[in-house]
Amino acid sequence: MSQRYFIFFRALAVALVVAMVPLFAANSILNQYALSIAEDEMSSMAERYLERAESSISTAVSALQRLDRDDIQTCSLPDRKLFQRVILGAGEIDAIGLVDRMGKRMCNVPDIEMNGEAILPNLRPDGPLVGIGMLNREFMGARAAVVSWDLRDGTRLFAEITPAVIAGDPGPAYLRGFRRAELRLGKDILWYEIGGYSSDGDGDSGLRVVLTSTQYPLEVSVFAPKSAAYQMVGDLKIVAAVACAGLVLLLVAIGVWFSWRPENEAHEDFIAAIRRGEFIPYYQPVVDIETGQLKGCEVLMRWRRPNGVIVSPGQFMEYAERNGYIFDMTRHLMRQTCIEVGKLYEENPDYKISINLFAGHFKDREVVQDLKSTYADSSISYQQIVVEVTERYPLEDIDLARKIMAEIQALGIRVALDDVGTGHGGMAYLQKLGVDIIKIDKMFIDSIGDDDSSTTIVDSMVELADNLGMGIIAEGIEKQEQVDRLIELGVTAAQGYFFAEPMPAAQFIEYAEELLAKEAEANDVIIDDDDDEDAA
Repeated sequence: MSQRYFIFFRALAVALVVAMVPLFAANSILNQYALSIAEDEMSSMAERYLERAESSISTAVSALQRLDRDDIQTCSLPDRKLFQRVILGAGEIDAIGLVDRMGKRMCNVPDIEMNGEAILPNLRPDGPLVGIGMLNREFMGARAAVVSWDLRDGTRLFAEITPAVIAGDPGPAYLRGFRRAELRLGKDILWYEIGGYSSDGDGDSGLRVVLTSTQYPLEVSVFAPKSAAYQMVGDLKIVAAVACAGLVLLLVAIGVWFSWRPENEAHEDFIAAIRRGEFIPYYQPVVDIETGQLKGCEVLMRWRRPNGVIVSPGQFMEYAERNGYIFDMTRHLMRQTCIEVGKLYEENPDYKISINLFAGHFKDREVVQDLKSTYADSSISYQQIVVEVTERYPLEDIDLARKIMAEIQALGIRVALDDVGTGHGGMAYLQKLGVDIIKIDKMFIDSIGDDDSSTTIVDSMVELADNLGMGIIAEGIEKQEQVDRLIELGVTAAQGYFFAEPMPAAQFIEYAEELLAKEAEANDVIIDDDDDEDAA
């Protein structure tokens, strides 16, 4: 009992101290926090630019090396056909060709009118094997880079890197509107620039992050005014001014709660909820946006409390992952899918069902055994299953994760990368993991059509998926305009509240049966029309 009172009085003392802290101290803390977060975000932005640049250069160098190894050293028709094949296989490369000793094009695939201008400097006997330069062609602030490979016979292979690879615009919205980013080759040659902000040289006037590549002579600089970072905490400053008195009451209440609640009771409640099966699957339909037909669903977790209240995953998922409960919860969820929608999937073998995994599932092979023990003898076949892993959180051991994914894929299960473009991944990350499907995050869908950069990024994702033979699904669809734009870009599978929100099994089965009935009715109409034509 004395320990409980100690906790209570300690919380009360903290509450009184916090109430006496001057408001300017709170503002100072918030400002420092905003600057720290902004610098971290700017560093992440710079890292993404470097990753894109390094990946595109490495892809071009590898392509030119392969051509050299294959003894491709002429402008003959067979060699130009091989150039075309390499271009089709590498989304980063726009053109491949040969230049002479003076750096002038001898041939170019795809064919263009060659005006005799040099695109590379004169060949030097002691020059490097690999050269990197810039062309005058530009797209959204990014110039087309050219990578050369010395064939040691007076000619060089070259590959032009598409500017669209570099022209993305990562980072949070509150910084994107004010920042300036520059990607340079060496110290002087500008590859990409975006934004209009510039520092006046005063160290206190703005934030600046500079990163250099360890692979190539690349440097990224990101600048932003401090005022942009402060915007992030503007509302919090107002709340801090109003909430001083309320904070005392809150901390006292927390002290009372902790003084009478056993420390491990929260853990016990959570374990009991798992044991009672309170964590249940909700199903969000994935549809073909061209035909309106159902393609399957994504299984999402909800916590249904004994009083019937449904708790969203945002309130418990991080806790479950951090404390290791997520493994039992995921196994239970998979078993429930067999019970609840197994018959529907047995009758519709083309339907897919997506199960969400997190980074911890790829630390060992246990998840492979979980999938086998759940679905091996169930009504849902391996070929109907998709496992999703998010890009937002990094996989600690990429090589091990790839092996586990390959073992899952060997069963016939497909692997999808969720939240693509929002986290730690990139094109090289996608290729190394070898996923089958990429899912476009709602962040890009929300501004598609209104924001040219979002449309460009989605277009690049579609092109990347096509080049790598991957499927693609758009998430978070809420408007008809988004559907129309996605169809124009070549995306056919999507999910979101525009079609249907996540729902319990019975409601999902009813939804699926309604779509099947509409499809059957449409087919009957087509058959009747054909019969009428035959009769005529």
